[in-house]
Order: sequence, then C-alpha cells, then structure tokens
Amino acid sequence: MSAVSIYRPITGTAATRALTAATRNTADFEGLGVALADPVECNVKQTPQKIGFIGAGRIAHGLAVALTRAGYPVSAVASRSTASAQDFAAHFTGCAALTPQALADTCDFIFLTVPDDSIAPVAQSLTWRAGQSLVHCSGATEVSALAPAAAAGAMTGGFHPLQSFSFKVTPDAAKSPLAGCTITIEAGPPLIDTLIRMVTAFECRPNRLPPGKRALYHASAGYAAGFIHGLMAEIATVWSQWDATEADVLAVALPMIRATADAMERGGIAATMPGPISRGDLGSVTAHIEALSALSPEALTFYRAHATRSIALARAADRIDAATAAKLTAIVDSSD
Repeated sequence: MSAVSIYRPITGTAATRALTAATRNTADFEGLGVALADPVECNVKQTPQKIGFIGAGRIAHGLAVALTRAGYPVSAVASRSTASAQDFAAHFTGCAALTPQALADTCDFIFLTVPDDSIAPVAQSLTWRAGQSLVHCSGATEVSALAPAAAAGAMTGGFHPLQSFSFKVTPDAAKSPLAGCTITIEAGPPLIDTLIRMVTAFECRPNRLPPGKRALYHASAGYAAGFIHGLMAEIATVWSQWDATEADVLAVALPMIRATADAMERGGIAATMPGPISRGDLGSVTAHIEALSALSPEALTFYRAHATRSIALARAADRIDAATAAKLTAIVDSSD
C-alpha cells in the first residue's frame, strides 16, 4: 500500500481568497466543475402560484417548513400513504392532501420528494403540462429522470439540501431545518433563477451543479454525513476494550469533531490537519500499528486506509517532507 495524491491543497493568496469567498457564500472550486452561485437579491420572491409536494417524508416536511417561513406557502401534498399526506397537510395552513395526479393538475411548482428509485417511475406515471416546474430532491439521481415531464413542456431541475433530516420537522420547530446549509441546484433558465431565489430566501448557500455529476457529488458529500457514523462506530469498537460506553465516546469525540471543523473553516483542510501524521511523529504511528495489529485485522485495515490518505495529504501540503512521508508509509505498510 502506498501513499497516493488525493487533492492539491490551495495555499497562500489563493487559500485566503477561497476561504473569504466561502464565508460570503460564493466560491469557484477549480477543477471540479462546480460553481457556487453568487447570492441573489430577493426582495421580490416571485412566488409560484401553487407549490406542492409528491412525497410526505422527512425531507418534504423540512422543506415545507423552510418554504413557509420564507414566505412560500405550500398548497398541496400527495403520498402513497393517505394518512401520511393528511398528517403533512394538517401542519400547513391551506395545504390539501390530494392524489398525485390531482396535485400535478393543480400545482405550478412541484417538489418530488419520493425515494430515489421512485423518481423516474413517478415522473413517467403522471401527466404534466407546459410551464410547470418539477424539481426532485435527490442528490444522486440525474435530472434526466424527469424527462417525461420535460417532454410535456415542464421545466425540470434538482434541489438537494446538503443537510441531514434525521427527524420529522414541524412548523413549530425552534429554527429552520435548513439554517445555514448548502443546497445544490441544477436547472436551465428560467427555473434556475427561481431556485436561486428560494435558496437565498432560506438564507442558505446555493451550489450550482453541472449535469452528469450528481452521483460523484452525492457519494463524496456523504463522507461528511453518513460515513462519519462509521468513524464514530470504529472509535466505539476500540474503546470497548476498556468498557467505555457509546456515551463516553460521544462526550469525547464530538467536541474534537467540532474543533476540527472550526479549524478547517478558518484555515483550510490540509493546513489545519492535526495528529501525529501531520507532525511526522514516527513513534506514535508505530505504536498505533502495533496496538491495532494485536486488536484485529479489521481495525488495522481501517486505520491503514485513513493513515495512507493522511500521509498523502500532509505531504501535498508540505506539512512533512518526502523522506518522512516514505518512513510513515513504510510503518503503515509494515504488516504486509
């Protein structure tokens, strides 16, 4: 196993410029084909006449709360479960529970918040009309899944909040479920302008995504959400060797995660990476390998995968020199 280059850290003036842009909600990530849109003045929201949701799950509830608070009333909801639709409608003034086709016939702007595998079948099963807007909320599914609506003259797009919806949110929640998050949007004009106005009204950060990149975007974004649970579970597995509980792990690890995130926000990814690899501490890494080798092959494999990437990152940012990187790599690979 050898260290591999994973990305080219931005340093110096470029780093300052990129971090400054991020704090004012606009940036251009060179080489990734992803541009973050400039904030848009939205004194006039140009609200669609009737907004509806097909799908009444957690993301629908969260978006509906954000829309309502931003001055976009929700008119209708449809779900394969009548009870779910009625429960959703009961939380929003003026919202009616309809069948999917009745909603498509009634609403001008429709959020499709069904499971990913259902997006294309639902789009195919309903009759759409010209001038309508249909937007799915999947991160991984391409907008082309809405082709039947586009063929009928509807405008189609993607609207994916980079936010975890672990609980169902209701309008009486203390804060907006989307507060401060980034929302990835994809559409052609004029729909893209409407989506940007919505995101800005939510006080969120718009992220423009080009066609064909959604699976890569969604897979990598998951490292900051779903995969962190795997990291935490691995800590808990190791700490169980001395009877530490999950509560103990959370009490220790969550402040570390917050501090690390705060540091990255201020100084970038590579420049603020903590730990023995970033310092070139050969003794500590050797001790890690020996202890984890004795624990289990799985624990060692997990550590080695992350250590290898960390060595490459530290070297790319000149945190360690080439000789130190080679020595660290030899230590990490020592059990081969």
